[in-house]
Amino acid sequence: MPIIQEEDRKALTEYFAAKLQNPVKLVMFTQRKSKLVLPFSHECQFCEETRGLVEELTELSDQVTAEIYDFVQDQEAVATYGIDKIPAIALVGEKDYRIRYFGIPAGYEFTALVEDIVDVSQGTTSLAPETKGKLARVDTDVHIQVYETPTCPYCPLAVRVSHQMAVENDHIRADTVEAMEFPHLAHRYRVMGVPKVVINETIQFEGALPEHLFLLYVLQAADRLDEDDRARLNELEQQQAAARRRIEPVKLA
Repeated sequence: MPIIQEEDRKALTEYFAAKLQNPVKLVMFTQRKSKLVLPFSHECQFCEETRGLVEELTELSDQVTAEIYDFVQDQEAVATYGIDKIPAIALVGEKDYRIRYFGIPAGYEFTALVEDIVDVSQGTTSLAPETKGKLARVDTDVHIQVYETPTCPYCPLAVRVSHQMAVENDHIRADTVEAMEFPHLAHRYRVMGVPKVVINETIQFEGALPEHLFLLYVLQAADRLDEDDRARLNELEQQQAAARRRIEPVKLA
């Protein structure tokens, strides 16, 4: 049974025909399905469905192709694309923009994937000129992880901002991680709500921030805040702390 329904296929075919300018390669990592489940093995829950989704997307435009690799057998490709869990999808256009999906991009996240394909094809994004200008300051590696779930309507906003930043700056890698498929990572980063953003392992925040506020945390991670940016970030963090205090439960005597 197709994952993308016929009505959606027609709409996506027209959308891709209008928007795609250059080829996009969906590089997917999966594992061979075994008839046996061993006590020390880790079965990939949604690898089969993710591969099906990727292959269906390639049917919608000649500009979209797929490369499928085995996570265990194809170690050279695993190392090249920096893949440490599956299912995984890397979006590659004229270059590898270091955009990664870990877990099936289903539900609300499918929209983000479609829009990412367009950005990668065009090699540019709709980020504001001011955002792009400030992103140019980033000259050291920044790793953004956005934890999401398919039923979260706000998650694609955070995903899209992070991925657009990766398109605009080669020093940025942006991963989308489906929190329910990787519970050990959700536990490690204390994902209590989504979207949860983790930057360079040390900077964290929750919520889908507008791009100009999201940018402040990226600049902080790269140590590229100017005085005005630092003042805005301090103000933002004070507002967030005040909001958390307002919703703290009442402590009983």
